Amino acid sequence: MAWSRERRILLPLVGLVVLSVAVLTTVMFRSSFHLEALRERAIVEATLSLAKEKSDRLDKRVIEQDNAVMSLTEGDPLESFGSRWLDVASVQSPTVRAILVVDLNGPAHEVLALASRSPGPGDDEIRRLLMNELWDELDLTPSDQLKHLHTSRLEKSYLISYWQRMRSGRRVLVIAWHDVPSIVHDLFPRLYEEVPEESSRVNVVDSKGRIVFGQPISKGALTLGRRFETTLYKWQVNVSMARAEDLARAVERRRIWEMGLVLLSSLVVVLGLGVIVVAVSRERKLALAQSDFVANVSHELKTPLALVRMFSELLLLGRAAPEKQRQYLEIIVSESERLSALIDNVLDFARVERGTAAFEFREANLVETVGRAVEVQRGRAERQGVTITTEIEEGLGDSPLAVIDERAIEIAVINLIDNALKYAPGTEEIVVALRGEKNRFVISVIDQGPGIPKAERRRIFERFVRGKAPSTQVRGSGIGLSLVQQIAEAHGGAAWVEDGRGPAEKKGASFSLSVARRGA
Repeated sequence: MAWSRERRILLPLVGLVVLSVAVLTTVMFRSSFHLEALRERAIVEATLSLAKEKSDRLDKRVIEQDNAVMSLTEGDPLESFGSRWLDVASVQSPTVRAILVVDLNGPAHEVLALASRSPGPGDDEIRRLLMNELWDELDLTPSDQLKHLHTSRLEKSYLISYWQRMRSGRRVLVIAWHDVPSIVHDLFPRLYEEVPEESSRVNVVDSKGRIVFGQPISKGALTLGRRFETTLYKWQVNVSMARAEDLARAVERRRIWEMGLVLLSSLVVVLGLGVIVVAVSRERKLALAQSDFVANVSHELKTPLALVRMFSELLLLGRAAPEKQRQYLEIIVSESERLSALIDNVLDFARVERGTAAFEFREANLVETVGRAVEVQRGRAERQGVTITTEIEEGLGDSPLAVIDERAIEIAVINLIDNALKYAPGTEEIVVALRGEKNRFVISVIDQGPGIPKAERRRIFERFVRGKAPSTQVRGSGIGLSLVQQIAEAHGGAAWVEDGRGPAEKKGASFSLSVARRGA
């Protein structure tokens, strides 16, 4: 009844979870398309951010050089203002070609001083170009702020950095004349070719769209550009996104991957639920088996105890004849041995299940060990009218040495014989056989009972599992064969059951366990 109630609760809950997964999958599919639009927008924004970063990188590098020049020329006399700068110019301001100081007080705007990294006729050309053509483009409003002029003449581009200062009581203009070809050929490669895969995506163009630096960006590529904000403000840096076709393919691949991931996740959830249902079912079966085990063990304990008590009370009355007294004592001894064997079985099984069983392996004679187990059960078998016969393979009598735990092997054989005596009705002879194979020894206990159906053989060695045949309705603990299997595995072997030696109508069963040979 309890399991039926649990099933009525569990099944609707599983259905709700499956429905929730289906709803979640649908929502994820719909969200996937919306997320792609957001992702494309994010790609555009990321590309714009990259273009801004690349334009700002150049501005920052040029301004760093201007500040270096500014700090090196402050406070020095006009006659020697450039000497300190020239000593470190190639390192601190590599793109600055010349520095000029111009008087702003007089109308002639006299050049008071000039320092050049390459003195020569070019210096006069700079002076004339500045005074005759570029002067009117300078912003000369009083200010100590650093300013820049980017202009072109006769297809040549010029970049000038300038700032005003007070020197010897008069206002002067300090000008740093940048070598634009040096910026293009030396500075741009260092700034924009640091990442090889990016170099094919970046170029710099002038105001007419002509490429100043870099390679043409391939046709069909989505390109975003940004002007240099402070220095070369008439030029712009272009950054290409992936080509439209590549972007579409990437989006489609990502969508398929995400959908696959959602489907896989849903499948995992459903499989997980299936596993949970199976686990709950198995746990329930195990709980029922444990309940049967407790009932069976209780019965197994109760029966010999009741017999011991009953015949002990008869002996206490003192009315039984000597022959009867001996018979009662034999029954008491037999039931006590049965009770002791059951308790030992339960304790051994509990130790193995907890993993606390301490096997004591040592070299021993397997024939002698099997023989002791047979002798333990021989008296009980004779009382049931059953003969126990041992069959030792020829050649094993003197030297079947194996590294074993003798007590554990005895327990395993005793359990197999007990199983035959209890569940194989009509058996007149039980054969205990020992044979050697290439890498192992095999111990078999063969009865003449109804046998074990093939459908039950795989599970017959599981704990608390008992056969469904009528003969198995005899009460038992359900742990004997499981203990046999665990002992066999601890010895590097296995346990199994197969048909016995009898005819089809009474073929019997052959229960076997194997033990690894020494050194195998």
